[in-house]
Amino acid sequence: MAEKAGKREGFVQIGEVLQEALRGCRPRADGELVRIWRLWDGAVGEAVAENTRPAAFKGKLLIVHVSSSTWTHQLQFLKQDILRNVNAALGKDLVADIKFKIGPL
Repeated sequence: MAEKAGKREGFVQIGEVLQEALRGCRPRADGELVRIWRLWDGAVGEAVAENTRPAAFKGKLLIVHVSSSTWTHQLQFLKQDILRNVNAALGKDLVADIKFKIGPL
């Protein structure tokens, strides 16, 4: 095992590791979810990013885990802005709707 660790020349971003690991399972949907993970903080802003995390991507529906019911309620008011910002960051209209639910961050 020490030999494998010695072969690495530097650190690898978790997004790259996840993208490679998920590629064999559900290549398109999970690849797009990894892209959303990478751009999420910049697209939604610091306060929202601290209380949310993209959890799954089903078709054009993005499921986002939220830290509390208060945040779930607040995010309903921000939903259209978040959709617009995420799609702009992706460079295409990939996300048509977002479902917010309380879950692990």
